[in-house]
Amino acid sequence: MFSLNGSTFLNNPLSGVSKSLVQSTQTKKFSPPAVVAASLSSNGSPGDRNLSVLLEKDIRENAPSSPSVVSQLSVIEEETSTTVGGGVEDVYGEDSATEDQYITPWTVTVASGYQLLRDPHHNKGLAFTEKERDAHFLRGLLPPVAISQDLQVKKMMHNMRQYQVPLQRYMAMMDLQERNEKLFYKLLIDNVEELLPVVYTPTVGEACQKYGCIFRQPQGLFISLREKGRILEVLRNWPQKKIQVIVLTDGERILGLGDLGCQGMGIPVGKLSLYSALGGIRPSACLPVTIDVGTNNEELLNDEFYIGLRRRRATGQEYSELLHEFMIAVKQNYGEKVLIQFEDFANHNAFDLLAKYRSTHLVFNDDIQGTASVVLAGLIASLKLVGRTLAEHTFLFLGAGEAGTGIAELIALEMSKQTGAPLEETRKKIWLVDSKGLIVKSRLELLQHFKRPWAHEHEPVQSLLDAVKVIKPTVLIGSSGAGRTFTKEVIQAMASFNEKPIILALSNPTSQSECTAEEAYTWSEGRAIFASGSPFATVEYNGTSYASGQANNAYIFPGFGLGLIISGAIRVHDDMLLVASEALASQVSQENLDKGLVYPPFANIRKISAQIAAAVAAKAYELGLATRLPQPENLVAYAESFMYCPKYRKYR
Repeated sequence: MFSLNGSTFLNNPLSGVSKSLVQSTQTKKFSPPAVVAASLSSNGSPGDRNLSVLLEKDIRENAPSSPSVVSQLSVIEEETSTTVGGGVEDVYGEDSATEDQYITPWTVTVASGYQLLRDPHHNKGLAFTEKERDAHFLRGLLPPVAISQDLQVKKMMHNMRQYQVPLQRYMAMMDLQERNEKLFYKLLIDNVEELLPVVYTPTVGEACQKYGCIFRQPQGLFISLREKGRILEVLRNWPQKKIQVIVLTDGERILGLGDLGCQGMGIPVGKLSLYSALGGIRPSACLPVTIDVGTNNEELLNDEFYIGLRRRRATGQEYSELLHEFMIAVKQNYGEKVLIQFEDFANHNAFDLLAKYRSTHLVFNDDIQGTASVVLAGLIASLKLVGRTLAEHTFLFLGAGEAGTGIAELIALEMSKQTGAPLEETRKKIWLVDSKGLIVKSRLELLQHFKRPWAHEHEPVQSLLDAVKVIKPTVLIGSSGAGRTFTKEVIQAMASFNEKPIILALSNPTSQSECTAEEAYTWSEGRAIFASGSPFATVEYNGTSYASGQANNAYIFPGFGLGLIISGAIRVHDDMLLVASEALASQVSQENLDKGLVYPPFANIRKISAQIAAAVAAKAYELGLATRLPQPENLVAYAESFMYCPKYRKYR
């Protein structure tokens, strides 16, 4: 098919054929276009095969002797003869339909000016050249000036900095994404450190809270209980057919903000924007999905602007049947190798879903596994500052949910890998505090199953401060979602028996962080090694500047997903998470460490993602879980070659 932004001619949702192509067929001459701004006027499903056959026939009649056309046709034949792992074929049988049978009238139309300017996948705005304006009927629809994409980026950043309210910046970025996709990603990639907090945490939390008010245009699939029994049909409504990554949420535990129901869609949309910008996954291969089973948030249920089902949350069999139908439909429609990332599910569902589907689907829970991997990377890097091996440290967590227990488990796995000690032994170096105090053996019968491995022999301890004093940890990690719980007394206690206490306040958004960077450095007298889930500005203390790292999952999941895709992995293994952590830690330079940073700067994130992808892919090949054979010799270069580039293409 004619190449267009990494997708095929017949897989694009909007319509049009370039003027030059129309003219060439009229004059019986043909040369393969560099890029044809063309697509279907429908969602491109049942009629794909017939349209490609018609196009092939037209090309053969107009250029029977051109070798380049033969090459184009071989691509057409290859793509029309296959489907995407259980994907959509010509289900209406249009080729063999009789005169009395109904068919769908799929058509191809010219991508003329007004329509092209409103197609976010192909729109360039003022960057259309003079030649392109003539070829695509844009004369008079744009001001006479033609500018470069770089100047567009400069202009957009100038405008973005005029907004004083973070939510206004978020809305401006979403508007740009809906208007000009390539410019959106170019802007985000070139200014990632400044714009990452805008398109994701902490601003995305406020965006989800107010999603009903700011909702303008759907950016993903909303699957509710009303669609039960029809989920495969709903998936087929999505215009893109070659999906590689799905981010899925049910909105029950959005960041540290609780149940936001259907309005949690901001999370999958934001995560997939980062998959494309930071990991190089094509935007057309990404699908955000929200499963709406209701909400227990009374404020939302009474909000006239709420966009979801107005009912209490479904639980038990009703819930599990809907999720199971979705998982089966995804595999049927997109095949075995589509990555499904679970995002912001409540603890009781997050662990169950991961355990249930990890042996049958390519699944990944970013809250459990992604957070664990990025935190482990920070700990490995921090050892260069504090000395000793990982197994020689003692860890205390505030928070024993999916993030806390996920981090703890991966730390224990890494210690087991390094020392050869059994996992049961390495777990004893890790202690967890939940809402009822220190998790100990005497509480075992009343604990949820995911907390039980962390119940050690010890007398009950009620408060975090008391736990710090008796356990004497070298590392304090907050994943509680409870703001300002690392008090002055807690941090001073950590500093009293550690020369360089490691303090990680991971909860998001900023309002839920266990402490601020300023508090950590001030109360530890400038000796803490600090990182947080949300960004904090550089702190001045006693004439010294202290930079704080951000333990952001965006360091891990884009590269991790890319590694799974380039290797054709069919399952996620814990060893992949370990090598991802090690790859990220290896990117922390001595210069970074000298500044107190245990994570590398986000400015290099695409190179970092390529390194992580290569490590993950290599492990997939080693474990026999890769299907893309043979294994490339240089996996880093291979990963980089797969990355989506948002630079404008030239239209014929």
